[in-house]
Amino acid sequence: MSILLLIRHGENDYLKNSIMPGRIPGLHLNEEGRAQAEALSAALKELPIVAIYASPLERAIETAAPLARLKGLEIQTDADLLDTDVGEWAGHSWKGLEKSDVWQTVQHTPAQFRFPGGESFAENQRRTIAALERITCAHGEKDLVAVYFHADPIKLAMAHYLGLPLDNFQRLTAHTSSVTILKMDGANAKLLGMNLIPPFTFPKF
Repeated sequence: MSILLLIRHGENDYLKNSIMPGRIPGLHLNEEGRAQAEALSAALKELPIVAIYASPLERAIETAAPLARLKGLEIQTDADLLDTDVGEWAGHSWKGLEKSDVWQTVQHTPAQFRFPGGESFAENQRRTIAALERITCAHGEKDLVAVYFHADPIKLAMAHYLGLPLDNFQRLTAHTSSVTILKMDGANAKLLGMNLIPPFTFPKF
């Protein structure tokens, strides 16, 4: 089965200012995010990556673009790689939300939470896994595939493949422009690296 590089997009002004972006359109990488994307592409350029997938949101596509140019590969978008649909919370400050009683549910028992007007973490996890399974099935056993998307879906995917309860997914980390490596083998997927930030040395595949 394939080896997936799960890559979080670079920094943008919403993240810099602690604002929840959700699926707000037109949100682009800022100067730091563009520098992260270039550094990431330089770190990945020698790897035998055969395909690049991304969330349709601009910040993911823009992070993938430098590597796509270097490799001469098309960025294939998949709506199931979208960021969490946070509904009415999109555009709100994390600092304000952290003061609400429901924030403790989001952080400690997220399996019980649904964003107002949005989706639950369980729904997010199911669609993310469906996308990664489709990508895996589209490629060969030793194919190396880059997938650019978002923090919560990456952490939810890690929790699934590590056999962690959904309520524990917040214990995992995916910083901006980081790489998490999964060797896919059905239910026996292996985590080869987590939250790797350039410059880095990759493990042998």
